Amino acid sequence: MDDFADIAARLEARLAELTARANTIEDDLRQPLDADFSEQAVDLADDEALEGVDDVLRAEAAQVRAALTRIANGTYGTCAKCGEAIPRARLEARPIATTCIKCAA
Repeated sequence: MDDFADIAARLEARLAELTARANTIEDDLRQPLDADFSEQAVDLADDEALEGVDDVLRAEAAQVRAALTRIANGTYGTCAKCGEAIPRARLEARPIATTCIKCAA
């Protein structure tokens, strides 16, 4: 079995980055609205965009956590569809991959 310590380290770093960005967004979303109604409209539109970005960040964080779990339990690098090994090059390019290129197509 391949040693995925280098990929795990990259995934851990990415997870830390995603978590920090999501926490910053959450802090921004918790800020009270401006007293000026026109500013409130702008703030609400910005909040809606931030919520979308937060959703994307959290979805990626979930994929990263799942990849780290697969590394920990020894199933990382095995295609979830066909059971064949996922080439190392694919895992390095897309560390959250759960399928080989053939099955991903």
